Amino acid sequence: MSSFAPSPLRRALLLAAVFTAAGCAKPEPSTQPRAITRETVCSLDGMTLADYPGPKGQIVYAQGEPDFFCDTVELVAILLRPEQVRAIAGAYTQDMAATDWTQPLDHWIDARRAIYVVGSDAKGSMGPTLATFARVEDAQAFAARHGGQVLHFEQITPAMVNLDGGVLKDERM
Repeated sequence: MSSFAPSPLRRALLLAAVFTAAGCAKPEPSTQPRAITRETVCSLDGMTLADYPGPKGQIVYAQGEPDFFCDTVELVAILLRPEQVRAIAGAYTQDMAATDWTQPLDHWIDARRAIYVVGSDAKGSMGPTLATFARVEDAQAFAARHGGQVLHFEQITPAMVNLDGGVLKDERM
């Protein structure tokens, strides 16, 4: 009777080949948010993110480097009206209940699940911004102190995050 079971040597060689092939595989890109460093700049205007207050944003793509945004208005505008079609692996903003408004670091949350406060008196890098929170209770408390309307991502319209103003419409400049 012959046996179809591989010999111990053949089994060892087969396992070695499998592990070698697995080691040569290209690692999957991380879909996790990246930390802001002193070198992190906004993908739209080149501003250094660490130099400005307010929540930031980032889009991590299925391929390539992420895009960072110095303001949530920019992030949401791009998510609502993308200029190019790239596969998005994740979109993130910061939980402002967990980080300092003047120098926000880390505390990334899913931008599409975040709770937004639109129209508050709090300023971000570009002036009026969308404050972002992981919990609706934190957003409501912020709105009670700073004004504004509490909204879910789906409730934000492109008109609320219009990027065609900025410096051009700032008469103080």
